[in-house]
Amino acid sequence: MPDAIFERRGDAFHATELARGPWDPNAQHGGAPAALLAGELEKLDPQPHLRIVRITYELLRPVPLGELHVRTQMARPGKRVQLLEATLSGPDGAEMVRARAVRVARAPLGAGTPVEEVPPGPVTLPTSTPFRNPHSFPGGAVEIRFASGALDQAGPSTAWFRLRVPVVAGEEPTPLQRLMAAADFPNGISSELSWQEWVFINPDLTVYVEREPRSEWVALQAHTRITEGETALAQAVLFDAQGRIGRSLQSLYVARAATSA
Repeated sequence: MPDAIFERRGDAFHATELARGPWDPNAQHGGAPAALLAGELEKLDPQPHLRIVRITYELLRPVPLGELHVRTQMARPGKRVQLLEATLSGPDGAEMVRARAVRVARAPLGAGTPVEEVPPGPVTLPTSTPFRNPHSFPGGAVEIRFASGALDQAGPSTAWFRLRVPVVAGEEPTPLQRLMAAADFPNGISSELSWQEWVFINPDLTVYVEREPRSEWVALQAHTRITEGETALAQAVLFDAQGRIGRSLQSLYVARAATSA
């Protein structure tokens, strides 16, 4: 098994089998490119007094394993507010993921909002059995421990996530990368529908970062809402061991498993 989700090869990245998602054996889980692009956005003209507070990902098409290219740019420079952009493309230049990040100056406050109650765990909780393929992003690259609910149980749930391997080989994952690797899981852990009969795939992901996690583990308190004849939304409040750290939002494409987008 590979020892990282991606390998850096010259000016390109190579996605290993640990990037694989649950819907298509040839396509990545959304958390894999989300973590990769977050790390590359952090490297774009970093400044200590500024921090990324929001990233929105547009998942334009399934991201395959193999060769990929990342491009980043400063869309709006500024001393207090900046807009950063990144794209993930295949070797043919076809764009697969677009990311837009907002970076703002840190708040000059000595005290903050009271800490919300943290979900139990993760040390006291058992490791979850990965759903479908254990040698993929869920289970292989990311360890999952449920505080409530389960992968095969419908309805809201709370689970802790921890990267088992680096996002990029030879590079220590940043706190933001650890957060983004977990943030794409709300629809997967709070499904209202059967995995065998339905697909509920997110074409986007937005993550608001109140602060970066201070430990390896990130918890998602997730639930999914489906409006009959309309659309669906999955969302989660994000925690680390010290308290709330942000929120994750996904719009969902819902269809019978026999159909495709």
